[in-house]
Amino acid sequence: MASWHERFQTKEYLYGTEPNVFIKNTHPSLNLSGDALAIAEGEGRNAVYLAEQGMQVTSWDIAQSGLDKTMQLAKDRSVTVSTKLVDLSQAVWSENKWDEIICVFGHYPKEVQQKTFEGVKRALKPGGYFLMEVYSVDQLHYGTGGPKTEKLLYQPKEVLSAFTDYRIVHFFTGEVIRNEGTLHNGLSHVIQLVVQKPV
Repeated sequence: MASWHERFQTKEYLYGTEPNVFIKNTHPSLNLSGDALAIAEGEGRNAVYLAEQGMQVTSWDIAQSGLDKTMQLAKDRSVTVSTKLVDLSQAVWSENKWDEIICVFGHYPKEVQQKTFEGVKRALKPGGYFLMEVYSVDQLHYGTGGPKTEKLLYQPKEVLSAFTDYRIVHFFTGEVIRNEGTLHNGLSHVIQLVVQKPV
């Protein structure tokens, strides 16, 4: 399989340039301002959207080609997004740094999932929010996007158990329609999460 750096070396934005529907529908209702981090952000569509909403945004991804496309999209939309090449398996999370962290279809092995959740909890400011939409293990039966192996997908109970000490603002697992570029198309099975760090 091609690396993410190779995969994003196209003129086309593989997941489109519009934000994920869940992020677009959820972010405005939180009335947030300040610093936002988009992890495993790929080509930047969600990071650019947050910047358009007035957030000071940093985008992390493992693929430099994705970060390059993020910068281009931000330029095209007349906003600013900072980018950083980050492998989440080795990420260093500063404490109490971010008002908002988002993860949209960021898929990695179980041990990295747990390490990332721990990092998110460390890095959010008190009162900050974590927003996530990812494919559940049931997505294997749908074939409309995402990894083809269970170890890179998410279990609802594991997601919830990682945030038992946070305020659960929104949790959903089930079917949604997603049409995002050429790689996410059709009926899908996702997990959505919005949690707030205790003050």
